[in-house]
This record gives sequence, structure tokens and C-alpha cells, in this order.
Amino acid sequence: MEYKKIRILFLVSILSLWGITKIHSQDINIIPRPNELMIGKGTFILNSQATIMSSVQSMSAARILQDHIQEVCAFQVAILNSGERKKASIKFKSNEKLGKEAYELSVTRNSISISASGDAGWFYGIQSLVQLFPAITDSLERPLAIKIPEVTIKDKPRFEWRAFMLDEARHFRGMGQVKMLLDEMAYMKMNVFHWHLVDDQGWRIEIKKYPLLTEIGSKRRSTQVGPLKWKSPIQSGEPHQGFYTQQEIKEIIEYAEQRHITIVPEIEMPGHSTSAIASYPWLGTLKKKQEVPIKFGKGKDVYDVSSPRVYEFLTDVLDEVMELFPSKVIHIGGDEVKYSFWKESETVQAYMKEKKLASPADLQIYFTNNISQYLQGKGKRMMGWNEIMGYHLEEDQNESDAKTNQNLAKETIVHFWKGDVAMATHAASNGYDMVNSMSDYTYLDYSYKGVPLSKAYSFDPIPSELDLKFHDKVIGLGCQMWGEWIPTIGQMHFQVFPRIAAYAEVGWTQKENKNYDKFQLALQKLKRRWGQKGIYYASDIAIEKVTE
Repeated sequence: MEYKKIRILFLVSILSLWGITKIHSQDINIIPRPNELMIGKGTFILNSQATIMSSVQSMSAARILQDHIQEVCAFQVAILNSGERKKASIKFKSNEKLGKEAYELSVTRNSISISASGDAGWFYGIQSLVQLFPAITDSLERPLAIKIPEVTIKDKPRFEWRAFMLDEARHFRGMGQVKMLLDEMAYMKMNVFHWHLVDDQGWRIEIKKYPLLTEIGSKRRSTQVGPLKWKSPIQSGEPHQGFYTQQEIKEIIEYAEQRHITIVPEIEMPGHSTSAIASYPWLGTLKKKQEVPIKFGKGKDVYDVSSPRVYEFLTDVLDEVMELFPSKVIHIGGDEVKYSFWKESETVQAYMKEKKLASPADLQIYFTNNISQYLQGKGKRMMGWNEIMGYHLEEDQNESDAKTNQNLAKETIVHFWKGDVAMATHAASNGYDMVNSMSDYTYLDYSYKGVPLSKAYSFDPIPSELDLKFHDKVIGLGCQMWGEWIPTIGQMHFQVFPRIAAYAEVGWTQKENKNYDKFQLALQKLKRRWGQKGIYYASDIAIEKVTE
């Protein structure tokens, strides 16, 4: 009898141990997946007796963790100064050998430590730690203690540029949605918010020297809608408007900085500029009054880059943009310029002859380099879509128009959305840094049939055919939420979530550490978070229906 009792207790203990291990492996659902992860068998009990030890340098990170704990638990943990001779259960440690965004997280039965060389690393360590917390339930009662699995994580990003782009020129979303997106980006360790504020159909940023840009350019009387998209004859018949004041932009920038996100503004030039030309007709080649377009696609005019007054306007705008945005990079767009307007303008043709510019592509690069030089003089760096190199990839452009002998300014970051490996090799061999946002893989306005979650996850910013010696020229990726055919907030959520999580892991996790099955498992916990935050993500069932 005694033998049977001992045997049963032994089996119970083995099953219990097996159960704990199984729970732990399920709980390690961190997105993006850490690059080095070891799982223990124990747990750390976080309760009201826990304390955080922090130096002055890590105090902001300590307060962020304190807030996260209070959000989940029914208590607030105290923060101790590292000078106090008290024992703490959670410690922030400094390790100068770690890179700017790298961190090490250790959770044992008795303590938690986060090591980094500075704020960014501590912040990302916190994001991984928080994802180890149990999922918040719908219960109004928060727990008095939570279990955190024993782990050791050593982690750093694969790419320095991990971006999400929001197009608000086509449909204005507002500060609440921008802050929500910044929260989710930070949670998944994305660090660049690319803000498309200007396009043909809307101007969304207050420029004090040119008030008509928002008085006129931020409003349109109707919007093209309908399942035929670009060919649709249907109009909404409803006005659309909205813009950010400079004070609102400062608030959003501060919000992003607290989450270690750089906001890179995009001010389109010389094309996609009709909203500005509608505000000030002298900016365009046609020199005539026109309305902000109510149809999508390429605009009704382009900037007259031969005019000193237009150049002065653009540099004035950039001055106010640079005053607002701390980002070292300013995106100037540069895509899909309709060369026909320049070809039909006598003043532009005379200017080209004077400057010995043989083609419209020559003119665009000449103009772009002048803008680059101006930005460099202000301590900034220019970025633009890959057409700024002289590659024109649109079917309606003549091949001769795209020929160029001009060389793009070397400091430029080339943002690829179309093209091939030959173009990337040309850019890399000429010394340009590149961000890869190939549309077939990264456009969030594309349907789930065109870009399913698995395809988004499979994206590699470094093309397989690109020579190894050029790999370091690819500094990262962007995923783009273009807004033309996404008029509502709910639609935007559906298109962005969950695919943004795939791009977050593409940007952070080394290729050999990625695993789509494990990613899908981790995604379930993230979806619960989105549901509780009122984010209308695309469920698995919904995705299946829209891809049938």
C-alpha cells in the first residue's frame, strides 16, 4: 500500500513537472521572435512585494515597466534608486558592450534583470518581458500576483530601419489612430513611423507661411469610391478634410519619442503635388486655378521646378518641417512624376536648355539634388522613392524621357517600391543605402489574396540574388498603408492587422530564427490584445473568406 502511494506521488510530480514545462513553452509567445532564447522550468512570482532597482540613466525605463505592471496587476511596484542598499527583485543593468537596440533579459525564480547600453535596449527588453505576462482577461478584477516563466533572452534587431507608413493624404485618420499605431509599433519593436502627409488629394500639415495649403489643400468636395477602384465613375458626394496643426504634430512626435520611434515625414515633390497647386496655382506648370482632385491616381499638374519662386516655396515648407521633426531623414517622395507637364511647358523647356538637361529624368535628378543639398546644409538627409535615381517604371512614360546622365546625390537613401535586383545592385554599387518596400510584398492596401499573411512573413528585404558584398547597404524595410481605397478606420485596421506583426518580425528576427508556425501561435495572444483595445483585426476566418 505504501509502495503504491509513493508511486502515485512520483507520477503526480512527474506529470506536474511536465505540465509546467508545457505551459512555459506555450507562454513564450513574443513577437518579434527573439534571436536567442532559453527556457527554464521555474517561474518568477510578481506580486506587491516586488521592487524595481534603477539608476538615474534607466529611470524612464523603470517607470514604463512600473506602469505596465500596474496596468495588468492590482498593485504598483516601488522603484528604488540604485544608491539605496536594499534588495530588489527587478533590476535594470548597464552593459556598454551591447548595441544601441540590443538587450538581455533574464528571468529566474528569484529575480528579473534587463541589461542594455541605453534607453532603447531597456525599452525593448521591457516589451519582451511584458509579452511574457499572462494575457489580460475581460475580468474587472486584476490579479494580486502573476507568474512569469523562467527565460534567458539575448536579442538585437536584424535591421536598423523597421518602418510602418501611414498615408493620410488620401484619408485623414486623426491623432487617436496615429497614437494607437505608434503603441502597437512599439510593442513589436518597430522604430520608424513614415508619415505620408502630402499628396494630390490632400495636404495634412500646417505650414504657417502658406496658410492656404490647409485652408484649401486639406479639403476636397468628394472622393472616388467603388469596387472598380481606379476606373470607378462613382463619387462619395461627401466632403473630406482634415490636417494636423504644428502643435498636434509636436505632441505626436513626443509620443513617438517616448516609444523610441522616429517619425519620418514625407513631403511629395515634384509630382503628387496638386493639393499644393490648388492652394497656390503659381506653383504648377499650368499656372491656372484648379480644385483638389476628387479622383485618385496621378494629379492634374506638377511643380514648375524651373521657377525660383517654386524652389523658395519648397525650401520654406521644408524649413518648417525640419523645425518640427527631429528626424535626420526627410522623405521627398519623387515617384510617378508626369513628365508630360514639363514637356509641354515653354518655361521648363527653356530652363532645361539653359542647364543642358537632355531629358525630364535629368531635370528631376537635377532638381532633387538641389533639394538634397539644401537638406544637407540643415544637417538632414534626403530619402525618396526609387524613381529619384532616374528609373521610371510607369507604362505611360517614354523610354527616352527616363534616360539620364545625372548622378543622384550620394547621401540619399533610396526607397524601393518597384524594380529588380539589377536596380538594387546599381544603387548599392554606387554607395546608396536602401530601404526595401517592394509593393508585391509590403503594400497593406493590397488584399489578403494578393498579399496573404504567409507572403508578408516570407518577405526578405535582402534579395536572394543580391551580391553578399552589398547586403549591408539594405538598411531595412517598410510596410505601407496606402489610403486611396481604405476610407474607414475599420477597413484600415483590417488591412494592417495582423500583417504588421509579420513585418515587425521580418525587420527584427534573423532569417534562420524565423518560424511561421510559431509566429502564428504567438499571434493568438497578440490578437487578444488587439481585441481588448478595440482594433478590428482580420480574423483567420475573415481572411479565408476574402481570399476565396
